[in-house]
Order: sequence, then structure tokens, then C-alpha cells
Amino acid sequence: MTRSSSKHLQQREAKYRQILVHRQQQLQTRLEKIEVDFQQPRNRDGDDRAVERNNDEVLEELGETGQKELFAIEAALDRMEEGAFGLCVKCGSAISDERLDVVPHTPFCQSCARSLQPR
Repeated sequence: MTRSSSKHLQQREAKYRQILVHRQQQLQTRLEKIEVDFQQPRNRDGDDRAVERNNDEVLEELGETGQKELFAIEAALDRMEEGAFGLCVKCGSAISDERLDVVPHTPFCQSCARSLQPR
């Protein structure tokens, strides 16, 4: 590996580490707010309680989605520590910057991600 390609890889990793850590912090803040909301006393009025239950269902779904993304981000950061970030976990090919720009925590290249989608 040449010096310039090694420096490029370091810069690339630093770029995505910053993006991942920032998103991780955003998700942790959101999940904490959701948890606080769940701990709030509920309204005694039946109609208001029904609305609160509906809101709770939405918050729960957002929390679950956030948890999944948080786990994916943590896995991506682990791959960075192992020196495997940016490589597809299925085929070992490099994941394009274009794909990482859209989904920085992705463990799959475009081809493998397509092959995993239900038809």
C-alpha cells in the first residue's frame, strides 16, 4: 500500500467515524427523550389516554428503529477498530464511498445488499 493510499484510507475512515459518532450521539439523545416521555404521568381522561397510547406506539416504534440503527453504528465502529470498515462482510469487496455516504454504517456492498433483499 502506498503512502498516498494509506493517507486516503485514514482520511476516509476519519470522515466516516465523525459521521457515525455524530449520528450515534443524536440517536442516544433521541432515545433518552423517548424514555423520559414514557416515564411521564399519564392523563386520567379516557380520550386523552387513548391519544397518549397511540403516541406511545409511535414512540416505541421510533425507539426500536433507533436502537437498531444504534447497534448498526456500533458494529460499524467496531469494524473500524478491527480495520475492516468499508469492506463488505459478505463478499469482502470494498464498499463504495457513494454507498457509505448514504448509509455510513452499512456492512454490505451494493451488490450483496441487493442479493439480501426479499424478492
